[in-house]
Amino acid sequence: MSRFWSPVVQTLTPYVPGEQPQMQRLVKLNTNESPYGPSPRALAAIDGQNNEDLRLYPDPEGAALKQAIAKLHGLDPKQVFLGNGSDEVLAHVFAGLLKHSKPVLFPDITYSFYPVYCKLLGIDHKVMPLGKEFEINLVDYKAPNGGIIFPNPNAPTGRSITYSEIETLISHNKDSVVVIDEAYVDYGTESCIPLLRGTACPENLLVVHTLSKSRALAGLRVGFAVGHPDLIAGLERVKNSFNSYPLGRLAQAGAIAAIEDQAHLEETSQKVMQTRAKLVSDLSALGFKTLPSTANFIFTRHPGHAGAKLYQALRDRGIIVRHFKLPRIEEFLRITIGTDEQSGELVAALTEILA
Repeated sequence: MSRFWSPVVQTLTPYVPGEQPQMQRLVKLNTNESPYGPSPRALAAIDGQNNEDLRLYPDPEGAALKQAIAKLHGLDPKQVFLGNGSDEVLAHVFAGLLKHSKPVLFPDITYSFYPVYCKLLGIDHKVMPLGKEFEINLVDYKAPNGGIIFPNPNAPTGRSITYSEIETLISHNKDSVVVIDEAYVDYGTESCIPLLRGTACPENLLVVHTLSKSRALAGLRVGFAVGHPDLIAGLERVKNSFNSYPLGRLAQAGAIAAIEDQAHLEETSQKVMQTRAKLVSDLSALGFKTLPSTANFIFTRHPGHAGAKLYQALRDRGIIVRHFKLPRIEEFLRITIGTDEQSGELVAALTEILA
């Protein structure tokens, strides 16, 4: 450790992203990327901006992209906030909306960046244990709090809660912000963005999205949040105190085109959901126990085989999945839904390993 580090740096345990291995032949099912390419319209839009204008700064407000997002969801552009990936959006959310005297509440098994942000920013937090079947129990979130945040569907479990349950949670939590992280919402979960439309828009609901998953633009780094204009104004203050030009020209152009190509989104999301259903069935035939998932990944275990050993055996065969060495979930594997061909290779490998 360097003697020049700030004291907080010495106490941090950083978030560890999924491995990006450089193996020659690889079935990569560990980082929840889309198995299909982005919208061709997005690629064309990016190419169209690859010119001399890159010498100029991009629009710091991202007005055209905000307009596209607002139009898609039936909102006002003043309800849209942009960031360099949803992780940057979330960082601004923790700094600008969740740092209060009371603790932030989130599940004990969830996106592991949440406690990292709390540690970095000095935010008090309290984890709420998931249920026996790894479900979020919303009754636990009636406790006094300085904010609530969780993914829907949750990660790494893939389990989701209903629109009506979130609506009830918001109504029972009017004195702090409820942040719903909908990174995986397009694979079978009902979004709560419609709650934000019109004059009935709640003051305390913020919904975060990313273009890295269902829109297959993980390499472009675009995320956004939507909510009441007052929440968005607070986030803009934080953003403009940190990085006033978060999204480049190529990112904004590609994101607009991807947002406008709903047909591509729906087609690829349906493919993933169909592959997910078949994979769960195939794994069940091998004796695996899989949690219900509405994400582009599944969380599964085999009662007769250790998760760590299955992970390593798959890796030895060039198939990369995610394994977490954490209490309650160390026997599980998180498997990204790939193509039908990739799923077939995974099932064949597991059949061989179990034999």
